[in-house]
Amino acid sequence: MHSFSYKNGSLHCEGVDVQAIADIHGSPTYIYSAETIVKNYKDLDASLSGLDHQIEYAVKANSNLAVLKLLIDQDSGFDIVSVGELMRVLAAGGEASKCTFAGVGKTYEEISYCLQKGIYCFNAESESEIIFIDQVARDLNLIAPIAVRVNPNIDAKTHAKITTGKKENKFGVDFEYIEDIYARCATLKNISLRGVQMHIGSQLTDDTPFLQAIDKVAPLAAKLKELYQIEFFSIGGGIGIVYDEAFASGQEEWWTSQPESQRPLTFEKYAAGVIPKLKDLGLKILFEPGRCIVGNAGILISKCIYEKKGEVKTFKIVDAGMNELIRPALYEGYHQIITVKEPTGNTADLDVVGPICESSDFWCKTLNQENFKEGEYIALMSAGAYGFVMASNYNTRGLPTEVLVSGDTAKIVRPRQTVEDILKSEIDCL
Repeated sequence: MHSFSYKNGSLHCEGVDVQAIADIHGSPTYIYSAETIVKNYKDLDASLSGLDHQIEYAVKANSNLAVLKLLIDQDSGFDIVSVGELMRVLAAGGEASKCTFAGVGKTYEEISYCLQKGIYCFNAESESEIIFIDQVARDLNLIAPIAVRVNPNIDAKTHAKITTGKKENKFGVDFEYIEDIYARCATLKNISLRGVQMHIGSQLTDDTPFLQAIDKVAPLAAKLKELYQIEFFSIGGGIGIVYDEAFASGQEEWWTSQPESQRPLTFEKYAAGVIPKLKDLGLKILFEPGRCIVGNAGILISKCIYEKKGEVKTFKIVDAGMNELIRPALYEGYHQIITVKEPTGNTADLDVVGPICESSDFWCKTLNQENFKEGEYIALMSAGAYGFVMASNYNTRGLPTEVLVSGDTAKIVRPRQTVEDILKSEIDCL
C-alpha cells in the first residue's frame, strides 16, 4: 500500500500537493513517501515476529541517504553490493556490523575496507572468492566472517534479467558443491563460517518458488549449523510489488474485491508460508527486501511538453526519459501512469514517450487513459525502487531531483544535477 491519493482535485503524497512540488522543483522529479517506507518496513517486520530474524534492506533498490536514515531509525540492517553502498550506510549513521556484503566481484580494496569497518558478513559467491577473502584477512591480521551463497537451481519464474537462483545464472555456488566447499573453508585460518545464504530472484508475486527453495536449502542449513556452528540462514529478498494497478493498490478495499489470484503477494501470506519451515532451525533468519519496502513509496513526476498527432497514433511527449527510469527499456516493465490533476474521465488511446533518442524510450503504447494536455504533469507510479539508482547522464541529461515527503513537509534530499555539474569534472581535466 502507499500514501498517494487525490485531494481537492490534485494528487497528494501524504499531506503535500504533488502539483506544488512540481511548481517549485520542476520535473522530472522523484517523490518518496516516508510514511510508506516506514510502514512497509514495520509491516514486514511484524509479519515475521514468529521468527528470530533480522531485516537487511537491499541498498541497491534505493540508496538515497535520507531513505537509509529512515530505515536505520527502524533498526534495519543492510544488504550491500559495493563498498560505496557501505559508505552510504555509514554516512547515514548506520553500522558495518549490521551489513552483509553480496556480489560476485568483490575487490581487494572493497574487502579490506569492509573488514576494517567490521562488516557482519561477506556473502561469498565462489570458492575462489573465499580463498581471496582469506588472503586479504591474513594481510590485515583479521578474521573474515563469511556465508556461502547457495544456488538452489529453483526457477523463480520472474523476468530473465532478474532471476538469480538457477544454475545458468552467475550467482552463488551449485547446491551439490556446497558441503565440500564448507569443509575446505573450515580449514582456512582467517575465515570464520558465520552463515549460509540464498536469493532466487526479484519481483516474485507468488510464494511457491520461495517455499521450494527453503525446502531444499533449510536441511543443508541445519547440517551446517551442526558441523560448523553457523548462526544465520539468509533467504534473500524478492517479494514483488504492484506495477499495473499501483495507484489502486493504495486502496485496500479495491484489492480485497479482486480475485485472490490477482492480488499481490502480501507480507502476511509470505510469512505464513516461510515461518513454519524456518522456526525450528535454531538459526537467525535474515531477509533482504528492497523493492517491497520502497517500490510503491515513490513516484516520478513528468511534464507533458508536446502532443503529436499522426494518422494512427497520438503521442504525448514528456520530459522524463529512460535515463531517469530505465526499467521499461531494460526489463520491459510497465509503470502505471496517472495524472497529477484528478482525472475527469476524458480518455484517449495514447503513446506516452520520453525525449531520449531511442525507440525504447516510451512509457506506454496505445493505452487508453486520461487525455492530459501540454503543460500538465503525470506521475509514473511504483518508481521508488530501481529508479534513481539506475539513472544515467545519457544524452548529457542531468540527474533528476529527489524529494522526501513526511506528513505536510517536502524536503529536497538530492538537488537536480545541471549540465554544468556534468561537464565540470571533464573541464577540470582539460
